Amino acid sequence: MLIRHQGTNTIETMRLVLRRFKLEDAEDMFYNWASDPEVCKFLLWGPHNEVEVTRKRIKNWISNYEMNNSYVWAIELKGRNMVVGSISVEITNDSSMTCEVGYCIGKLYWSRGIMTEALRAILHYLFYEIGYQRILAKHDILNVASGRVMQKAGMHFIKFEYHVGLRRDGSYYDLAVYMKNYTDE
Repeated sequence: MLIRHQGTNTIETMRLVLRRFKLEDAEDMFYNWASDPEVCKFLLWGPHNEVEVTRKRIKNWISNYEMNNSYVWAIELKGRNMVVGSISVEITNDSSMTCEVGYCIGKLYWSRGIMTEALRAILHYLFYEIGYQRILAKHDILNVASGRVMQKAGMHFIKFEYHVGLRRDGSYYDLAVYMKNYTDE
């Protein structure tokens, strides 16, 4: 079996449209999550201090859409025409048929099942359309809610990674690693 890269194709769920970012999404991304210190607390980037920083990030993603192995989705609520989060393939190892996903969503949309719904859809796409056999996701151990999303999406805890790096406050962070195999489907 081979990886069949197709890029960031639009995926619809009951409540969501997962689609490519557009430059017009910069304000939504900036105001819904990229400028929020609480949302960005466990991320290696951010918070953005101006919308132009967000716009540059989106321009980079848009330019990468030309490559069929680039996967970055905007999470849009159906009927709202507003982007509330993002989900992407962060790391890929095609030889081992493994990839790692990452995600972020605005605080106003926490605890509504939106990210779990998006993650399930992306896992399905990556297994059945692209051909990955294993998908990983990691979260800072202090970000318990992110781990719950992974569990609800059917991923299983496999290990901790200790002293992975430094948070912006200078403290070391540890990661919890989750995985889902194609055979789990």
